[in-house]
Amino acid sequence: QVQLVESGGGPVQAGGSLKLSCVRSGYKTLRMAWFRQAPGKEREGVAALYPRGGSTYYADSVQGRCTVSQDDAANAMYLQMNSLKPEGTAVYYCAAGSSLVRRESVLEQRWYNFWGQGTQVTVSS
Repeated sequence: QVQLVESGGGPVQAGGSLKLSCVRSGYKTLRMAWFRQAPGKEREGVAALYPRGGSTYYADSVQGRCTVSQDDAANAMYLQMNSLKPEGTAVYYCAAGSSLVRRESVLEQRWYNFWGQGTQVTVSS
């Protein structure tokens, strides 16, 4: 079993930065990712990470403004978000899964079977 706990959310002004953390307990999965769900919208993938190889993938909407990283010793994954926009207001979720998927599918939530409880990020203009 895998448990995921996110932290680091909060209010931030547009143009500001925020770093989210996700601490994992249990076994190490093949892949981890960040998703977000804005009010009234579907959950969408933000970034994915393969912990063993270090490969990362980003949604077009955050490319160049977000960086996903990990700390093996701390069993943690991070999402550094810069130049935040009001449309970035959402609940951000950490997810983990081990399905083998094509690169273009790494940000599809159906491939993740472990989820955290989410952390709220609110970006004000």
